[in-house]
Amino acid sequence: MKKLLALLMALCMLAGVTAAFAESTADIPLVWATSTLSQKFSPYFADTGYDQDVVNMTQISMMTTDRVGGIIYNGIEGETIPYNGTDYTYYGTGDLTVNYDETTDITTYGYKMREDLKFSDGVPVTIDDVIFTYYMYLDPAYNGSTTLKSYDIVGLGAYLNQIPEANLEDVTKIAEAVKAAFEENGLGYTVADGGLFSQALYDEYANDVTKLWEEDLQGIVDYVYAAYGEKYAEQMTGKSYEEVGASEALKILLAGNLWGFPVEGEELTIEDLLASASAKYNGSFEAYLAAGESATGTSADAINAELMAAAAALAGVDTSAGVPNISGIKRVDDYTVEVQVKGFSAPAVYSILGLSITPLHYYGDVAQYDYANNKFGHPFGDLSIAQSKTDAPLGAGPYKFVKYENRVVYYEANENYYLGAPKTKTFQYKETNAAEVASAVQTGTADGGEMTGSKTNFEMLRSFNDNGEVTGNVVTTYSVANLGYGYIGMNADTMNVAGEPGSDASKNLRKGFATILAVYRDTSFDSYYGDAAATINYPISTTSWAAPQPTDEGYRVAYSVDVDGNPIYTATMTAEEKYEAAKQAAIGFFKAAGYTFDEAAGKFTAAPEGASMSYEAIIPGDGTGDHPSFAILTDAREALGSIGIELKINDPADSNVLWDALDAGTQNIWCAAWGSTIDPDMYQVYHSSNIVGKGGSDSNHYHIQSADLDTMILNARQSSDQAYRKEVYKDALNEIMDWAVEIPAYQRQNIVIASTERVNIDTVTPDVTTYWGVLAEVQKIEMNATK
Repeated sequence: MKKLLALLMALCMLAGVTAAFAESTADIPLVWATSTLSQKFSPYFADTGYDQDVVNMTQISMMTTDRVGGIIYNGIEGETIPYNGTDYTYYGTGDLTVNYDETTDITTYGYKMREDLKFSDGVPVTIDDVIFTYYMYLDPAYNGSTTLKSYDIVGLGAYLNQIPEANLEDVTKIAEAVKAAFEENGLGYTVADGGLFSQALYDEYANDVTKLWEEDLQGIVDYVYAAYGEKYAEQMTGKSYEEVGASEALKILLAGNLWGFPVEGEELTIEDLLASASAKYNGSFEAYLAAGESATGTSADAINAELMAAAAALAGVDTSAGVPNISGIKRVDDYTVEVQVKGFSAPAVYSILGLSITPLHYYGDVAQYDYANNKFGHPFGDLSIAQSKTDAPLGAGPYKFVKYENRVVYYEANENYYLGAPKTKTFQYKETNAAEVASAVQTGTADGGEMTGSKTNFEMLRSFNDNGEVTGNVVTTYSVANLGYGYIGMNADTMNVAGEPGSDASKNLRKGFATILAVYRDTSFDSYYGDAAATINYPISTTSWAAPQPTDEGYRVAYSVDVDGNPIYTATMTAEEKYEAAKQAAIGFFKAAGYTFDEAAGKFTAAPEGASMSYEAIIPGDGTGDHPSFAILTDAREALGSIGIELKINDPADSNVLWDALDAGTQNIWCAAWGSTIDPDMYQVYHSSNIVGKGGSDSNHYHIQSADLDTMILNARQSSDQAYRKEVYKDALNEIMDWAVEIPAYQRQNIVIASTERVNIDTVTPDVTTYWGVLAEVQKIEMNATK
């Protein structure tokens, strides 16, 4: 009995120690390194990804995705999906549906919410919070980064313009005609009799746009002088910083030349700067704003609203009754909403159903919400309540925001989190210089953070651990492919024969360059990144489900066939033999493009019509060659020079030289990287409507204009069949490669590290991927007692 009693006492004591241990580790904060914060901590208005991270810790989303970016449609019951040989069950805040009706050409997106959700302050989450969230993003006053308004939601246009749906098309035609006339003619245009619009309507719009554009350009002038004047005044104007500050004309000269709106003269005015900006954007103020030129956050929404109202009056449309709601957003019951969108677009689901659910009682006014009577939590055109709360986010996420102080964001666990209260009761985001993240984790200043994958960084991490590996007793390393990829681009409009970018001769010209550039990729990236990047062969991130795989039929190394379609390389070739083979293949392409070749000298002596013997490559290497593709250019320059063709390398100290050239469409060859999205939609980057200066997104810097490619892009985005879309994208990628406007470069790795000593690594989510980060299940992470 004595022995039994002693054993029971020992067990009780052990239980007490275990409980105390658990309590003590739960109270240890998890500190995560982040970059400099802009302190705009709002689900609506966050400007940077780092600010968005701060917000996301407090939020829940309508949509959940798995480790490969796939959508979880049955979030309430959960879906079990295998990854890397392990089954994982994913839960979400609700169930999602997407139904397209071919008869009406309407897609209906449905969201049915779980009924046990609560915000961190204990207030229940209902579908009215979702509807409030939609009306926030779709209000005419909303000017944040979310692009929900770009989708053709049924009734949205009528609501934004307060013009009845039945009259909207006719009124829009008038307004668009006024805009087009202004873009072509500017101020002082005389309107012909009998047209769609009056002289008075034109003058009012032209004067308003001109005034607003000049005000925004003045903002750029003031910003450039304050931010860059001391550094660039003398270089750009020949005058001192003080002299420039005392002269508005010199400030305009400085701003115009630095911002990409070049101006000349001694008596410059803001009208001169406007003329330059207008010329760059073909008279379109909206294109100027869409390109991100504004330094003041200017919006054309108010002017456009006034134009539409005036156009409606001219058309005799009665707008006095207004449009009280967005007819395509329907409250089905307390936990269900439906959103109707015209047409079908595969990427749309991520925007329509991918929003955070924001609390009406915090970001709006409950007294102003009455769905049945078309009241949605804030006055139409007034988001002042939400705008006043950008410093303290609130939601139903795993943690509650406490404060931001001394460059640290403090959180407390949300006991109401639907996936379970976090095991670690406090969390912190700590601003840390990117170069200091590794040392911060090693020394205990932070418990984890993200680093750029590079050869140097991997070597540093190995030095921390006793085993000489990147994961060991001091740090644990998670390496995942970056959601994006590096590339070398070529502009079809500046690199062609006879002004015909899509001709076989023009394609062969570019293939000559592409073949030389492609052969030097492996050596360059290995030197710069080591194991932290891999060479890719198609212009798409390898993180995408649409990316071709080496095992796919027809897969081949980029630009590895000659002008006759024969393989350039063999498996037994040395690196030097590959370089020579690539040069010989390039000679074949240049000959086919029409270049004159001196067989005896082994060099080209003349270019065909419209082409050149010399092209420039712009690379943003800070003027020091600090870029993964810099070695490619230097090797290619030597190889091309040996056959008589010059490749000039422009490595400016200011990377704006590249961005300005891309915006102007003047570049030949350039090196950059794309950021990707979960959906591999190619419309923005490759559709011909988005060629710079064509009035679209101006993101088609390649100037590729292929009717076949346009058709493929539209067919792919209008289907929900992933297998079909992958086949279409494969053909689209091959078309891009045939145009030879892009050399796929590298897929780099992102490194996230955590302290092995202070974080219980066994509680960190397993199988981290590009789409499923280390903090994806932050509520499960526990700390070790050694902190």
